[in-house]
Amino acid sequence: MTNKTLEQSTFFSTIKVGSWTLVSRIAGLVRDIFTTSLLGATFFHDIFVVVLKIPNVFRKFFAEGAFSQAFIPIYSEYLGKNDEIESQEFLNSLFGILLTALFIFTTIALLFAPIFIFIFAPGFYFDVQKKELAIDLLRIMFPYLALISLVAFAAGIQNSHNKFSIPAITPLIFNLSLIVAALLIAPRIELPVMALAWGVLLAGFLQLIFQIAPLAAIKKIPVPKINLKNSGVKKFFILILPAIIAGGIAQINLLVDTIFASLLITGSPTWLYVSDRLIQFPMGIFAIAIGTVLLPNLSKAYAQKNTQLFITQLEKAFKLIFYLAVPSVIGLILFASPLLATIFQRGAFLWVDVHQASLSLIGFAFGLPFFMAMKVLVPAFFSRQNTKTPMIVAMISLILNIILNYLLAFYFELGHLGLAIASSISAIISVAILSIFLRNDGLIALKAIFNPFVFQVFIASSALTVFLSVFNQYINFESLTEIQRLSHLTLAVLCSLFIYFGVSLMLGIRLKHFR
Repeated sequence: MTNKTLEQSTFFSTIKVGSWTLVSRIAGLVRDIFTTSLLGATFFHDIFVVVLKIPNVFRKFFAEGAFSQAFIPIYSEYLGKNDEIESQEFLNSLFGILLTALFIFTTIALLFAPIFIFIFAPGFYFDVQKKELAIDLLRIMFPYLALISLVAFAAGIQNSHNKFSIPAITPLIFNLSLIVAALLIAPRIELPVMALAWGVLLAGFLQLIFQIAPLAAIKKIPVPKINLKNSGVKKFFILILPAIIAGGIAQINLLVDTIFASLLITGSPTWLYVSDRLIQFPMGIFAIAIGTVLLPNLSKAYAQKNTQLFITQLEKAFKLIFYLAVPSVIGLILFASPLLATIFQRGAFLWVDVHQASLSLIGFAFGLPFFMAMKVLVPAFFSRQNTKTPMIVAMISLILNIILNYLLAFYFELGHLGLAIASSISAIISVAILSIFLRNDGLIALKAIFNPFVFQVFIASSALTVFLSVFNQYINFESLTEIQRLSHLTLAVLCSLFIYFGVSLMLGIRLKHFR
């Protein structure tokens, strides 16, 4: 495959992943509309989102984080050598290790659920009612960790074979499962939140079953086998140790936010959750899609010692991130309340909740370009089998985030807004440090950042800012009905897209800048 063909394949694969992710994220917003309408910003919803975050954090640790980031470069190396027997042995051995680790860890969590709640949600532990509910929810939802980790492992195999569609579609199952639980089952039982918990567990089983056919199609269904003498496994353990520390620290960082949120006033975890959901929308559609496609392709470029292709793909990924992040930030900051009101304000979720959530949304939005950039920077290190540098940066980010969380949320009494700002500052500093390392390695250059393209984006963004500012002056979303809100928001979004991309086109920005 030529450099040009691979670059085009990367670009169109990114569009494919982004498109399916868009569908899934829309379903995710629909899911959140039902769950917030059902539970509002009550302690029931606070507990649900905090407890669900515990298996999700460890899921990223076991599979989507350290495991897959160490696995894909090695597996891509096997694929580059066309060694079918060795690659299958490598898969089987890792599958056996992952199964064993997940079984042991899940069993420990179920047996010692109260300790997990004490560590990760201390704000709930000392209230008897909240503690009992949190423990019950954790015991129902924690096995989801094992199921979704296996799903992520299957996705890593498929992505390495340039099969991106099924892994991108899979999260849609989770969202549909929660929607059914919230809409049809929850209103009919005494504790509606329990229906959501069982919906999470069911989603894990369905997502795992969904991976069997695509793995069979590429003849890569792994058979569990523990072989510590396998050469790939030995290399894997060398790479994964610092990756575990880096991934573990990153996930501890998220748990630190959860711990601090559980200590704030009732509603804080929910306000943070709904604002983070809107941040995750552009993250999932753009940044995660780009990073998902980028890692295996950068790994192959590195394995082939094609440095120029590596640099070109990295620079174009950065350009695409920048081009899409800037209008997202502008829209989220200037339209925070209208977005939240239109999507979430119904049922038990009130206008006061919209206002509180808009504060943390704005706090997160300032860090959005840097959250997105991390999805490009980290693969640039892992693809070269360098896990040490992200580990060091993750440690710095963790320490900084803990300090900033305490200072901003409690000392300066900014509450949940302080937690959002702390996350943004930590991301900004992490991106700066990682960029310096890449610059020293000769993989990015300042000239790739400071060029006419940036000026073109600035002009298009300025036009978008003027439009949204004027639009905001004449519309009071608090006084509108749901239909009026939806129609006005749709008009604003369509006009924003037309203005930003229209001005970009007039200024000369074309697909070739990213392909």
